[in-house]
Amino acid sequence: MSTPKQSAKVVGLAPSTPRESHQKAPSGSACLPISAPHTELGQFDPAATLIRINQVIALTGIGRATVYKLMSQPDSGFPQAVKLTDSNARGAPVAWVLAEILNWTRARIAARDRVAA
Repeated sequence: MSTPKQSAKVVGLAPSTPRESHQKAPSGSACLPISAPHTELGQFDPAATLIRINQVIALTGIGRATVYKLMSQPDSGFPQAVKLTDSNARGAPVAWVLAEILNWTRARIAARDRVAA
C-alpha cells in the first residue's frame, strides 16, 4: 500500500505558464498539474497543495491588493502566504495553502449565513 506524498508542491488550478505540465480535468472543472500531491484515493491533498496569487484571486473573487491588505490585518483571519524561497526581496515568490484558502472562504459564507439568520 503506497503512502501519500507529504511534500507540498506549488500547483496551478489553471495553466498559467507554458512551462507547466497539466493534465486535462473533466469538463467544467479546473486543470491540475500532474505533480500535485496525491492521497491513496488519487485525489490531490489540499493541505499539502500550494497555490499562487492568481489562483487565490480566482478562488476568492478578491483582488491582489485586497489579498495583501487582508494578510496585513490579523483580525481578518485571511491565511498568510508561504515563502517559496529564503529571499527577503520584494517580489520574492510566495504561495498559499489551498486548504486554508478554502477554509477562509467557507468561514466567509458561514458569517454571511449567521448575519442573514
